[in-house]
Amino acid sequence: MTSREDISAMRRQYGEAGLTESELPTNPVDLFNTWLSEAAKNEIVVEANAMVLSTVIDNQPSSRTVLLKDLTNDGFTFFTNYGSRKAKQIEKNQNVSLLFPWYPLERQVIVLGTAKKISKSESEKYFASRPRGSQIGAWASAQSEELNSRDELESEYAQLEKKWPEGAVVPMPDHWGGYVVWPTSIEFWQGRYSRLHDRIRYLRSENNDWQIKRFYP
Repeated sequence: MTSREDISAMRRQYGEAGLTESELPTNPVDLFNTWLSEAAKNEIVVEANAMVLSTVIDNQPSSRTVLLKDLTNDGFTFFTNYGSRKAKQIEKNQNVSLLFPWYPLERQVIVLGTAKKISKSESEKYFASRPRGSQIGAWASAQSEELNSRDELESEYAQLEKKWPEGAVVPMPDHWGGYVVWPTSIEFWQGRYSRLHDRIRYLRSENNDWQIKRFYP
């Protein structure tokens, strides 16, 4: 068992790699794509496209891990059940944050923005590319609703497997689809020596240009 003293002593020294303004691209999406690619190539990083999505409703924050499935200048896209807790919270408050924690690279990215549903056709295109098991799972799970037992979920899944046997087209449920997060702020954090970390934040202006600012760590 880890003691409080053990926890307080947990620390490591970060490396020398840093962020220099003169070498930064004007578009933060370009830098993000570079970092994402480097994270994906790192054998220690598990699911480089995993991100922590945080929502707020009634002044109560809620966080969970979802997967980034598309990225353009229009934003960061993920998919979910539209009846889930996160979807209900987004319906009431579109302001969200995304956190990409790439610990082995001593990096993290925080995105602030607003989430909105993507078109049904875009969602259907991605749904069709999913493994059959994931497609059926989208039907079997009433996400965020109380479940009596694991057996109940497995039974529902088994029934749906019979409904759509191997080779059959599994349609996308109406309660399932994607969101795109339109970023207003993207902050890149790079660990540095003596806790003098680099924090570079891109802020979207009213004319959609990006301003680059450095902040104290």
